[in-house]
Amino acid sequence: MSQRQSGILLHPTSLPGRYGIGELGREALAFVDFLDETGQSIWQVLPLGPTGYGDSPYQCFSAFAGNPLLVSLDTLAEEGLLETADLARASFPPDAVDFGAVIAFKRPLLAKAFSTFERTATVSGRDLFDQFCRDEAAWLDDFALFMALKDAHAGAAWNTWEEGLLARDPEELARARRDHAAAIRAVQFAQFLFFEQWTRLHRTALSRGISVMGDIPIFVAHDSSDVWARPDLFALAADGSAALQAGVPPDYFSATGQHWGNPLYRWDALARTGYAWWIERFRASLRLYDSVRLDHFRGFEAYWEIPGGETTAVNGRWVKGPGHALFDALQAALGPLPIVAENLGVITPEVEALREGYGWPGMAILQFAFGDDSQANDFLPHNYPRNRVVYTGGHDNDTTVGWWTAGVGDSTRSEAEVRRERDFALRYVGGDGSEVHWDFIRTVIASVADVVIVPLQDVLGAGTEARMNLPGRLGGNWHWRFREGAVTPEMAARLSMLTRTFGRKRKETERTDSA
Repeated sequence: MSQRQSGILLHPTSLPGRYGIGELGREALAFVDFLDETGQSIWQVLPLGPTGYGDSPYQCFSAFAGNPLLVSLDTLAEEGLLETADLARASFPPDAVDFGAVIAFKRPLLAKAFSTFERTATVSGRDLFDQFCRDEAAWLDDFALFMALKDAHAGAAWNTWEEGLLARDPEELARARRDHAAAIRAVQFAQFLFFEQWTRLHRTALSRGISVMGDIPIFVAHDSSDVWARPDLFALAADGSAALQAGVPPDYFSATGQHWGNPLYRWDALARTGYAWWIERFRASLRLYDSVRLDHFRGFEAYWEIPGGETTAVNGRWVKGPGHALFDALQAALGPLPIVAENLGVITPEVEALREGYGWPGMAILQFAFGDDSQANDFLPHNYPRNRVVYTGGHDNDTTVGWWTAGVGDSTRSEAEVRRERDFALRYVGGDGSEVHWDFIRTVIASVADVVIVPLQDVLGAGTEARMNLPGRLGGNWHWRFREGAVTPEMAARLSMLTRTFGRKRKETERTDSA
């Protein structure tokens, strides 16, 4: 990423639409139109996997699968897999995703689409589906069986299943594949639909000169097909529970740290395979995206290890990660990697040396720039190197307006500290606080950093109600959506003007005819 670029962070679940959650159809194409109109070069998304615990895209049932809830129902109706009458009863709030209600509405419709396909598909249509299943068998076979078994066990975690399934006894697995053959094929078909629709959308974006930045979480969910299928690669107890868990120590977001609950990797076991699982994970991600934000990059140098019985992250310790050995293996297999390293949090010289050794850009968040130690910190724009991806805020931050109106920062600090931070921010961005979101957007777009990403919430000037995630909060995260028409022509014109003024507008010659 050597040229000046800018883009928007928006997870597809936040798109507007009739069916309770953003989808990969008309509204997604309209968002690509908005990116094109305003001269943006990048659409950044969060992980696109099927969400499990807490609806978090960082706790997915698979590191390889797509989220079938994103499949466009209107597209299925246009293709004859659903009828218009099937969609008429949709009634959802426009501002938030009620995941439970969406699942109850969409799963039967996806099942009906599969039933219709089984009855009516052409030979070429069946061939495409069968080819997809063969091409993706390395992860899809286990994932489809895993999801079928979860349904058969009323959603219970895999480590509570019968001993034969828990231990992956070959005879028990063969019996399960026979008993649940129809459910397995339905899961495979939902994945086929997701990847077909995502590929069309992605190609359309590329044809406009807009690349997609994805997100690879460092860890995977315990209740996932990844851990169930390859327990030898994870730190598990004899009963299948996590013997060692991931998180971070107390920080800006939480006085007790962040206890994520993900099982830690057995890096020694992964090394003996030449990091084959990670190579396939990256290979799959780079088919979905043009570049990736590598989440919690510091964990590859050293990670916070929490004993399995702990309920907070306080009693943990730092343990050395795989470092160069992993990334050298990845690049030997896949070539140079288009990585943005999420290097936020407790960052040591060793972490920065690892990142800089590969030339990967790190990140900076403008909201973090104005604390008492900020005169020399890396988040102030006058300290940015060019090789940096900078944000007004990220998915774990409040919106800029919410951050500002709440008094800047967390409630544990004194009024004097908050006032100093507020005053410094105003002096720095040159505003009076009445349009703090546009002041922040202008500041990062004007900076020397090669890449600027702005959450759509900040373009809208939305408050705390639009916050995507509050780390450590149980429930209430990942739900935000914007309404159709919320992005006004005036907002688009203003963003376009700033993008053009500061040399980030995408050149028209970057468009292609690949769609």
